[in-house]
Amino acid sequence: MKLLSRDSVSQPMPTYTVHFGFSQKFPFSAAEAYEWCTDYDAGDLKLEGLEGNRKIEWTDDDTVILTDTRKVDGKKVTKTKVVRLYPKLLFWTNTRISEQGKYSQFIYQIVPEGKNVSRLDYHGAQIEEADTKPSSKEIAAMAKKLVKEDSQAWVNLAEAMRKDLGHKKPS
Repeated sequence: MKLLSRDSVSQPMPTYTVHFGFSQKFPFSAAEAYEWCTDYDAGDLKLEGLEGNRKIEWTDDDTVILTDTRKVDGKKVTKTKVVRLYPKLLFWTNTRISEQGKYSQFIYQIVPEGKNVSRLDYHGAQIEEADTKPSSKEIAAMAKKLVKEDSQAWVNLAEAMRKDLGHKKPS
């Protein structure tokens, strides 16, 4: 049996995490918003304002595998995620299992703010690879960019929710 030294074994590229988050208001009850947000459909990417295809595979009532394929900068990018639902808590997680950003995790919770008003609290932990960890200032700039991109998707989703559930104006 040939023994390998630690130096001869391929080491993964170092990683770091970019933490970011935001909130999005909905003019609907928390239960209505949660139900709408977790009713996955092949057309969800379009509702987010993105082009691509989504494959949906339910493994049980509270777990779904989403495989999203999009063109990004002219390249085909596929992201596979495990989404775990916690309906009693109005909460769900999304953990990336595909290579790009593997093990990045996103937490979503719908919070009631009144009888017919709620908000989504979104927290992201995006895992990135690099030869060297970027500076705090560079990581903050990455977080700002991710907030801008992901919050815009939720602005689009909130508008789609208004169209689907009624035309209530946000409070």
